[in-house]
Amino acid sequence: MSNKSSENFKLKIHFFPVLIIGLLTALDQFTKFIVTSSFELYESKPVIKDVFSFTYIQNTGTAWGILEGRTVMFLILATLILIMCFYVYNNIEGNKRYTPVRIAIMFLAAGGIGNMIDRIKLGYVVDFLSFDLIDFPVFNVADMYVVCSMILILILILFIYKDEDIDFILGTKREKKEK
Repeated sequence: MSNKSSENFKLKIHFFPVLIIGLLTALDQFTKFIVTSSFELYESKPVIKDVFSFTYIQNTGTAWGILEGRTVMFLILATLILIMCFYVYNNIEGNKRYTPVRIAIMFLAAGGIGNMIDRIKLGYVVDFLSFDLIDFPVFNVADMYVVCSMILILILILFIYKDEDIDFILGTKREKKEK
């Protein structure tokens, strides 16, 4: 592949995930905007009585408010995770076998960015999705991205990919090129 063709290929490979991450992040931020402009703090509106509601809270910690007030620590951790996401994505670009990992990385990155935006802009994360049926923390769309992507990655690691796939994904071993 010529240098110009290679650059066009890399642009196409990187344009799509940036677009998807941007759209997913925008969806997260839009839902948070709707809640903050429509609800008073701690206001709750049932969607399914005693099962699910929209409840606006401001979370300065993680799930269940653990590690409350450690915004700088969360920003550093999120930045490191995003760097790892982009590193792994770059390692596996163009290899169709790892499409599920690329999808999971896009959702993980969007979730991390969505909550980072809140922490930087507001000093807390806007949470509003509440399962009233069980004692579950109030969460948001970005949290769903993170949890679902991590479940997918765990399934892939435990049941789909072999050790050599994991080594390739992490960049510790390069795939042999066919001649």
